[in-house]
Amino acid sequence: MPEVRLFDAPVAAPASFSIDRACLQLRREEFGERITFHAPGLRRYATGEYSAQNAHEFAAVSLTGTYCALSCDHCNTNVLAGMADFTRFGGSLYDLCAEMANKGARGVLISGGCDRRGRVPLLAHIPDLVRARRELGLLFRVHPGLPDEETCAGLGEIGIDGAMVDVIGHEDTIREVYHLECGVEGYETALLNLELFGVPAVPHIVIGLHYGKMLGEWRALEIIARHPPQMLVLVILMSLSGTVMADVVPPSLDEIGAFFEEARKRLPATPIMLGCARPMGLLKVDIDRLAIDAGLNGVAYPAEGMAEYARAVGLQPEFVNACCGVAW
Repeated sequence: MPEVRLFDAPVAAPASFSIDRACLQLRREEFGERITFHAPGLRRYATGEYSAQNAHEFAAVSLTGTYCALSCDHCNTNVLAGMADFTRFGGSLYDLCAEMANKGARGVLISGGCDRRGRVPLLAHIPDLVRARRELGLLFRVHPGLPDEETCAGLGEIGIDGAMVDVIGHEDTIREVYHLECGVEGYETALLNLELFGVPAVPHIVIGLHYGKMLGEWRALEIIARHPPQMLVLVILMSLSGTVMADVVPPSLDEIGAFFEEARKRLPATPIMLGCARPMGLLKVDIDRLAIDAGLNGVAYPAEGMAEYARAVGLQPEFVNACCGVAW
């Protein structure tokens, strides 16, 4: 995720919820001891445990610049601001990818703002992405928004590494936060269409998306469990300046930990990552520890000391300069 303006999250009391030790055992049985910490050069990042980033190795492009027809309450286009702006490039998407490859890119995230139906305008660029995949050998992740069948079919032609779709489990959140007029079933249909056209799905669940309250997360997890994906990414509402939710308090550590545990138990054979979007400050340290205790497979931009903590519970950390779950 590109760098955005953040506020430190409120300092929370330590979690009283205790992660079931069976979670770590589950992840060991399925995945062994390795835990992956992802730190792509999309954002400046350095701790005492890792700082060797290559800013060009994994790049991000917004097809729409900073424009989005939805201007969701939790984001308001903040996340798009740090991406390469395709609307200012003046060439084809293939040309931009070739330029990035010449600078050392091995992977590219293709993103952008949504139209009124929640779709990122990928279709017109499918031929360029197919060519870039074939001729440049780039790894592609995409943010398709809420992709329709035609978009899913086009993505199936590319051979992408993953389509990252926020799965929302309550109509109130879809309408009030995302400003979309659709039902929860639309997200399950999107997962079905990605599966139909052979596109690896990387669904995301935003914990606390409904103004800091947990509302549709459990239903979103049920939907995803019916269509086990390539990977599940869990993220947590964070405070972004210039948004309606700039001062919203995220869910408690107890709620977050309980959801991590349930996700691990519901999807024991699916890699689960803690993604880059989550509160900053001291709260981030507690959240990252909960993720490790719950047997998640990796953490993006881990807090200081997390590699040491992972070793203390018997795991073997490694760092990757790429988006969640990408392995070169």
